[in-house]
Amino acid sequence: MTGLLMVIVLFLAVYAAAQIMRVYELSAKVREAREYEVTDKDNNTQGRLMLLFGIALLGSFVWMVFAWDKLALPKPASLHGVEVDKLWDISMGLIVFMFFIIQPVLFYFAYRYRGNSKNKAVFYAHNSKLEFIWTVVPAVVLAVLIIYGMTTWANTMNPTNDEEPIVIELYAKQFAWTARYSGEDNALGYANVRLVKGANVLGVDTGHVHAGDDFIATEIHLPVGRPILFRFRAQDVIHSAFMPHFRAQMNCVPGMETHFQFTPTVTSTEMRQDPSVQERVKRINTLRQGKGLELYEYNYLLLCNKICGSAHYNMQMNIVVETQAEYDAWVKEQKTIAETL
Repeated sequence: MTGLLMVIVLFLAVYAAAQIMRVYELSAKVREAREYEVTDKDNNTQGRLMLLFGIALLGSFVWMVFAWDKLALPKPASLHGVEVDKLWDISMGLIVFMFFIIQPVLFYFAYRYRGNSKNKAVFYAHNSKLEFIWTVVPAVVLAVLIIYGMTTWANTMNPTNDEEPIVIELYAKQFAWTARYSGEDNALGYANVRLVKGANVLGVDTGHVHAGDDFIATEIHLPVGRPILFRFRAQDVIHSAFMPHFRAQMNCVPGMETHFQFTPTVTSTEMRQDPSVQERVKRINTLRQGKGLELYEYNYLLLCNKICGSAHYNMQMNIVVETQAEYDAWVKEQKTIAETL
């Protein structure tokens, strides 16, 4: 009912605006006014307004940078994340630099060369030198950025490690994640969505040679400084495994397996001790206390970055990065698939 009323109100508003415009046009004819003629006064007004808008735009940009910077992610918690952030900083730095050159010029020109009945426009047909400069310079800059970006991506997706990575499967379905660890042999047992039945929520072939020592977890634990190879599967629709603190993301596609590898470099405890993180937690808990909610503790998270359905917002899992000793102790507490299925 509320939706219908909103549609009716919107229709009436548009209809009223159209009638007002019609009345204005008719009154102009009665007054024998040329309502569509643009005068020098109109041009001066529009030019000044354009200049003021340009100043307000630049000022609001600076304000937003300082006001919202505190909401940005903290330092990267993975080895490759440093390079990803460096690529981001270079790209955004160049964009912002050009923004503060081009935008003032555009708005100043809109003011400086506003319409004037006493002036006559000059026809300027061609300038090969100018066209060469504004074609070649952006092309070279973009080529450098693209090559740098492709190199960073290639190094991220094809890391060189002296140590064998720990293999972990992340299984996505509406609307939850499940982690399967490869156990002592560091090899995942065969699994297929057609084998999903009852307690076997991942469709693991329990008779496979590598399946017996696999174990399932509802929270991801990672040892700091060890390379981790994530293998992704999806049961129903396309999901996207997004681990923002590690600058990692990979689509999870039904019917195929994707992968992503990184090395965590900052434990959860160390990240919580970071001053910028503590400031974020303090600000969040101040808001939560005002609403009578439980206090928030900063955690690394696995999120879904695809709009996969109505409960997409709730599809997340905690990630705990800890020392090797803490990780080994946690692994010993887990029950293998052979023990649970």
